[in-house]
Amino acid sequence: MSTPKIVVVTGCSTGGIGYHIANEFGKEGCKVYATSRRVDTMNFSTNPNVKAVAMDVTKQESINAVVDKIIEDEGRIDIWVNNAGIWAVAPLIDHTLEQTKAIFETNVFSILLTAKAVLPHMAKRRSGLIVTVGSVDGEIPTPFSGVYDASKAAEHAITEVLGMEARPLGVNVFLVSPGAIKTNIIENVKDFKLEPDSLYKDWEGKIIERLNVPKHLPDTWPADKFGREIVKRALRPNPPWYYSAGGAAWKIQALKWLPRWMAISLVWRALGEK
Repeated sequence: MSTPKIVVVTGCSTGGIGYHIANEFGKEGCKVYATSRRVDTMNFSTNPNVKAVAMDVTKQESINAVVDKIIEDEGRIDIWVNNAGIWAVAPLIDHTLEQTKAIFETNVFSILLTAKAVLPHMAKRRSGLIVTVGSVDGEIPTPFSGVYDASKAAEHAITEVLGMEARPLGVNVFLVSPGAIKTNIIENVKDFKLEPDSLYKDWEGKIIERLNVPKHLPDTWPADKFGREIVKRALRPNPPWYYSAGGAAWKIQALKWLPRWMAISLVWRALGEK
């Protein structure tokens, strides 16, 4: 009987992508540590292979404490999944600097902080996999989600460089670029309203459309299906470098073949033009 893999997944609030990734790893017989800032946001009562643990991915001391405890208890971490993130839709200039910093701390800087904690342990064993859940928005930006898109573009670049730098140490890195995925976060989005003095008040309807894109795309994937596909690939003997799937992911891949000006123009006409 093979030894179960030790897996850590960040951003595992019930119903989200991280929740379903952790749940699927547990179904495959892995021993999973599912993390979120608060344990009460996670419910894995039906999966005995998943343990909920509190961890703040924006705090190095919090990450280190969790990693050290798992290494002490299990002796290793086989797979680490960076999924924690903040999604935001608003015109660029309507974001406050504090909001922008919070998005980058969670979506971008956390990748560096977790790598500092877990990569040395994996490199010591010359074995391990780091998975980052990015977004197709990090490949082709869309209007009214610019801060989020910028954070995902940075997340993709950092992950790809980490992949190049980790492989000589015996560690694999797998970048996931989901399109539209149906989660409870999308379903629970409340009504959106711009401030009365926003320069983009006339675009409020288009911004609401952008906010609700994942609800209306006919090929939006349910989060559990996406989680299964990620886990299936992560458990392969030779995991891929990159995988993109989910609603409209194929359209983004097609846009990448076009001249950049043409791709951006088409995106604006589809999602921004009144």
